[in-house]
Amino acid sequence: MKNLYKVLVLGVVAALALTACGGGGAQADDLLGAIKQRGYILVSTDPNYEPQSFLNTEGSRPADTKCPSDALTTAEMQGFDVDAAIAIGDALGVETCFATPSWDTITAGSWADKWDVSVGSMTVTTARQEVLDFSVPYYYTPAVFAVRADSGMTSLADLEGQAICVGTATTYESWLNHDMAGLGLPAASIYAEAPNVTVVPLETDQECAQAIAAGREDFVGYLTSETVVDANIAADFPVIKLGSPVFSEDLAASFDKTSSLPTGTLLAEVNKVFTKMHEDGTLSELSLKWFDVDLTQAPN
Repeated sequence: MKNLYKVLVLGVVAALALTACGGGGAQADDLLGAIKQRGYILVSTDPNYEPQSFLNTEGSRPADTKCPSDALTTAEMQGFDVDAAIAIGDALGVETCFATPSWDTITAGSWADKWDVSVGSMTVTTARQEVLDFSVPYYYTPAVFAVRADSGMTSLADLEGQAICVGTATTYESWLNHDMAGLGLPAASIYAEAPNVTVVPLETDQECAQAIAAGREDFVGYLTSETVVDANIAADFPVIKLGSPVFSEDLAASFDKTSSLPTGTLLAEVNKVFTKMHEDGTLSELSLKWFDVDLTQAPN
């Protein structure tokens, strides 16, 4: 019994000594500290948004990854947003991992600490700023229509009375619904008035393109980023681009205002990363790699 008591006492003393030296893992004061302690940053993004972010079918999960079992690794994802997220992890000295919640879940805020930051081509809007904090923009994209190649349409006027597909909870849905408050963009970024159409929402705007390619006919086209439309056309989807861009978007990383740990220091570090990548041309290089055009300069 005495020997058992000695063992217990020694165990308690050792635990106290480890805690005093930091070996017990004192809780971090903010999200940035927690990320560095655990050795990875968990980034939410879309696995079906080529060329911004999509699955790498040739990649395999590394055996030594620190990523949670339900998260994807950098070997399993690729794209412009993915490379931007990896740059953040590299700058922080941690592994980058990816969560893939639905888009409306991300934009709604109140993430319950399930991921740390969203790097998913999110447009900065006044409505979203009520629940999310945003980094400096890392790139800018125009929004355009794509329609079925056999539609015979030649101008935006041809869309009047038609059914148009959009991703749910997107700026594209807000604009088509004439919801300027929900759109939350400065007037200078809006180039056209929305036609009167029937809006058909799917979980993501890429699903609109994939539905047309699969033969779905209850909508004639979709509204999304020009980068997505260009990628769809390059992949031989049976669609054409219709008219000029209707508005432009400032795209940034976002952070949950209800995070249980303060996010201010992480936001500041991400701003530093993006600012440096703008200044040294890294973002321009990534844009040219994935889009064949530099979309990292703010529109005039």
